[in-house]
Order: sequence, then C-alpha cells, then structure tokens
Amino acid sequence: MTPLPLPPVPEPFRLPFHYGALHHLGIDWLVDPAPVRALLARHHPALTAAEFGGRALVSLNYQLYFAQYPFGGSVTQEIEYNVVAFPTAGRERVPELTYPQYAQGWEQTKLLGIARIHVVCDNPFAITAGRALYAEPKHPGWFEADLPSLNGPAHETWTIRCNAATAGPDDTLEREDTALLGLTAALDGLTPAPANTAPVTGYGTDPEGRLLAGPMNVYQPYCWYDLDAPEHADRVRLTVHSPDSALGRDIGTLLTGAPAAGAWTCQSPPVAAHNRAYYLPER
Repeated sequence: MTPLPLPPVPEPFRLPFHYGALHHLGIDWLVDPAPVRALLARHHPALTAAEFGGRALVSLNYQLYFAQYPFGGSVTQEIEYNVVAFPTAGRERVPELTYPQYAQGWEQTKLLGIARIHVVCDNPFAITAGRALYAEPKHPGWFEADLPSLNGPAHETWTIRCNAATAGPDDTLEREDTALLGLTAALDGLTPAPANTAPVTGYGTDPEGRLLAGPMNVYQPYCWYDLDAPEHADRVRLTVHSPDSALGRDIGTLLTGAPAAGAWTCQSPPVAAHNRAYYLPER
C-alpha cells in the first residue's frame, strides 16, 4: 500500500498548535443509533458510529482556551457537537467497551474519536484555521459563560450560552441577538474519576471527501462524572433556542428527551498568583 501524504499546512499556520491554557467541559448522551448513523453518513461517510451497549454516543463540548503568538495573546471560545465514531476501514481494530470504560480512557487505539458535526467559535482566525487544517465545520458565534474558577465563589456548575454571529471584515466578529443553545452542568457534590482519554482524535471530512484525523494532546487527566443514576437526571440542562437552525435541528433529532450519561472536565492549573497586599509601618 502506498503511504498517504500528510495534509498541507497553509500559511500562516504552524503545527502543532500549542494551547497556553484550556478550560473544557464535555457532556455525553447515549442515544438511538439509527438517526446518528444517518447524520454521520451525511457529514462523514467514511466513519461508522460507535455503539456502547447498543446505543450511539453524542457529545457537546465547550472550550475556553488561550494561545500566545509572536504578536501577543488570543482567547477563544467554541462549542462542538460531535458523534463518537471510528473509520469504517478500521472496524476490526476497535475494541468492545462499555461507555464508562470509554469515558475513562480504556480505548487506547484512539480510533474512537469525535466526528465533528457542528462547531461554533468566537475567533475568526481560529475558524479559518480549523477549516483549513482539520476540515472542521466551523462557524461564527459568541458566548456567555459562568464557569468554576479559582477567581470566583467555589462551585462546580458550568453554564454556557451560545449565540449566533457572522464574520466581518478583517477577521472581526459581528454579534447577533439570536441565541442558539444553552447548556448547564451542575456537578457540585459529585466525586469525579480521573480519565486518561488524551490524545483525543478529531475527525473531519474535507471538500474532496477525504477523511482527516487530528489528535489533540492534553497534558493532564480529565475528570469524568458518571451521571447514569436517576437522581442525576436533572444535573444537565440543554435548551435549544433556535430549533430551525442546522445545529438546532440536529440536536433536536438526536437528543430530545435523552438524559446525559456523563460529563467530563479539564481546567489548566494556574501558573502564578498575585497575593493579597499588606500594609507597611510608616517607620
């Protein structure tokens, strides 16, 4: 078999892309596989939806990240709507797992990856990079967020609101008043399990129909929260504010009435702290 060439890296991009800090929330749902297969066939025909106990796995994940460039720094927010899938040609290499096993990182072939269906992002430069480098279906949006933070009251509730936007001239973002979705994950009081899930394989299909795989390393374990018990059914609230949008329709088709199966988080540790001031005596 002739080796495949690597995908091009167009200017001005450089790979790998290094994150200065990452704050990450993911929510998983186990759902009926039939509509997932149909959705995946439209977006990524070379992939097959993974199944866990006869259920397909769909995720929403929110990222807040910082990157440092020669010209300064940049903060980006985005949310991905994904199907967990594998290349159909590699079916025989994919192990049989339960969802908790997958969520805690037991699958180390990394063939089980995230097939991106929709990605909403508030950084036009990152939108261009995602499309060019990884064939991500990335589009503009903007976010309102309330996150667990060392610089705020102690809690473990994540609240994300994703709104519509358009890309303006010169890599600017023009906000719109239309809300797309709201996501709340109340994880207070739960004990997470450490999850060795990285590197995470992200799948994209380019305009020529070629399947791309891009691994993302995260240099610390994730925290995984098992939400399977009935008493956790109300911990995750997902609201689709624009059901007629492409994102809204696809969420409605797959996730209506489905409880979340699990949540996973990662927050970069602080690298410095500016401490409280104190008075000095006058003499």
